[in-house]
Amino acid sequence: MAEPSLKAMVGRTVRSIAEEIVAREGGFVNDPDDPGGATNFGVTIHTMRALGLDLDRDGDVDVADVRALPRSRAVDIFIEHYFRRPRIDALPDTVHASVFDMQVNAGANAVRILQRLLCQMGHAIVVDGRIGPRTATAARACQAKAPGHFSDAYGIARRNWYYALADRRPASRKYARRRDGGKGGWITRAEEFISPRYHLSAAEHRARVAAWG
Repeated sequence: MAEPSLKAMVGRTVRSIAEEIVAREGGFVNDPDDPGGATNFGVTIHTMRALGLDLDRDGDVDVADVRALPRSRAVDIFIEHYFRRPRIDALPDTVHASVFDMQVNAGANAVRILQRLLCQMGHAIVVDGRIGPRTATAARACQAKAPGHFSDAYGIARRNWYYALADRRPASRKYARRRDGGKGGWITRAEEFISPRYHLSAAEHRARVAAWG
């Protein structure tokens, strides 16, 4: 991608993606089953502590600071610390939104999922959760090889990762399956970035989670 196009994308499209992520994440939540702890607009207390965001200036970063986080500040945090610093801009723009959204939701696992996909597509790269020249080059090559499918392949791999995590961690199953047995938030979130023809039917979803009881 040419540099002027990249700058235009960062100035406009990435902010709009970040704003969509904030809207998707919602407001303040402090779910004991969520390893991220207290969050507001998707920004966790751990991230705020790492950034030293003592918003109420009482000498520490606690739940009160999470509650006080403005929506606009969350957008800025996502752009800087979840898009630019992980170098998602080095990837093909077709996967920017999905990898960015997953980086917010699951940290470096977003890139590990991508790297495993690249390995499956024939590229010998290290799965380390970091976007370096080899990962970026491999991603661009896969996009060029399968321009109509690469972003779907990533979205499907992401959906599979959510299911597998819930397989291993029963406390997380409520995020992948609703109480009525339908698709939970994680699955519908992943499918927002997958073409409708690859969405699982209700029956396919029920079959996938049947072993959970």
